[in-house]
Amino acid sequence: MMDAKENNMPSSMTQARNGEYHHHWPSDVGIVAMEVYFPAQYVSQEELEKFDGVSSGKYTIGLGQTRMGFCTDREDINSLCLTAVHNLMERNRVPPGAVGRLEVGTETIIDKSKSVKTVLMRLFEASGNTDIEGIDTTNACYGGTAALFNAINWIESSSWDGRFAIVVAGDIAVYATGNARPTGGAGAIAMLVGPNAALVVERGLRGTHMQHAYDFYKPDMSSEYPCVDGKLSIQCYLGALDKCYQRYCHKAEAAAIKEGVTERICIDDFDALCFHTPYCKLVQKSFGRLAFNDFLRDPSPDTTQGGRYCGLEGYRESKREDTFFDKVLEKAAMACSKADYEKKTKPSLHMATNVGNMYTPSLYGGLASLIASSSLDGLVNQKIGMFSYGSGLASSFFSFRVSKDSSQGSPLYSLHHSLSDLQKRLESRACVAPSTFAEAMKLREDTHHLAKYTPVGPTEALFPGTWYLTYVDEMHRRTYSRTDGTIVTRPQQSESSLTSIPAKKAIVSPAKMANTVPVV
Repeated sequence: MMDAKENNMPSSMTQARNGEYHHHWPSDVGIVAMEVYFPAQYVSQEELEKFDGVSSGKYTIGLGQTRMGFCTDREDINSLCLTAVHNLMERNRVPPGAVGRLEVGTETIIDKSKSVKTVLMRLFEASGNTDIEGIDTTNACYGGTAALFNAINWIESSSWDGRFAIVVAGDIAVYATGNARPTGGAGAIAMLVGPNAALVVERGLRGTHMQHAYDFYKPDMSSEYPCVDGKLSIQCYLGALDKCYQRYCHKAEAAAIKEGVTERICIDDFDALCFHTPYCKLVQKSFGRLAFNDFLRDPSPDTTQGGRYCGLEGYRESKREDTFFDKVLEKAAMACSKADYEKKTKPSLHMATNVGNMYTPSLYGGLASLIASSSLDGLVNQKIGMFSYGSGLASSFFSFRVSKDSSQGSPLYSLHHSLSDLQKRLESRACVAPSTFAEAMKLREDTHHLAKYTPVGPTEALFPGTWYLTYVDEMHRRTYSRTDGTIVTRPQQSESSLTSIPAKKAIVSPAKMANTVPVV
């Protein structure tokens, strides 16, 4: 093994006096910074109800959706991820050489061989940094979480060289004309991952459930549209939530026992709960599902009038798998957990109701919404539960502990400030007529995988700093350009291009925080 000190390489290994190396975990590994991207146009769900000729409230009340973002033919998965990663690095002044891993979570496939990650490497060409691990990770909406877990595992392993990881989750969710179309959406979220984070992943607290199911899948490579078994999809989602939550609780309780504490984990232990959000109404039902799980695990549940589990008394001996479509139970569970839902989860749904289902970024859009809607002081030391689900199926329940340090210049302060303009950005989008939206969907359908092709969508309305598709040649090779990249930087930071970031003003790398020399 090479001596890390002699080679000026950051390392998660320390050398004892006897010459032996010992591995140690970096402290507080998690999300240091985030960048949220969504398209610059949307369609009103209320207007879409009229256009589709369905009953009033079918989309807005039945699904809980308000607006739906969508992409024209100018944007694809490569451009979405280019935008999110470029803006993350530019606004947070991350030197290209400070990135040692970059992983993409997506289910939007435009090439069966070449990864989105390799396209993102163009952002590092000027710096000469090609020593960046990671690749694309795919399983429906779960890919972003798998990529995040991989990044955290890398930093907590002997492979870590002291640099940051970047995880980007991005997708374009589109459906054929019909009942599923209003559950679409699009966007990308990039996350800077490292030690001393604002949002610390709680080590060892993770419940996972994997299963073979055909609830939602995309076997037709010539189309963007999925095959969906709606009823099975809900059953799989709720069943996975049950199993993941139970396993998380068991692990958390076992960890507490090791610390000499005996406790039963329940909703009360979380200050906030975020869910993967196919549509907002399902999340409210899912929160009620957690309350039902708590009821079954409570040795002496209070089912009296006004009690915590009022209305659930008849379900004490029920098997979870027999209750997925029990409307009486669903209504009772939602009623008895409503106050907790309003406080702990509803604030996380702002992006979901205004952008739609972004697939892999969906859960992290909820996290961003939660942060944006909270006061800085109110976030300190909070425990945030996270449920990630991807059809097919893959799912996990895990948690973050928010940093205790909210002082100016801290990662938490910067993260909160960076998301403070989320509502303003949502309101700055252009609202288009449902007929224009339908035309855009038809154009995507007709030109999907077309070569040669020059996109016809306008670029004037794109947000500053947005990458967009300019041409697809006869060999399906894609070229991209970027709108005016003038972007407001984070507090106490000046504007600069990605390739001319002064190291002395750049974000501090994990290696420097460990008093070691970073690889640049």
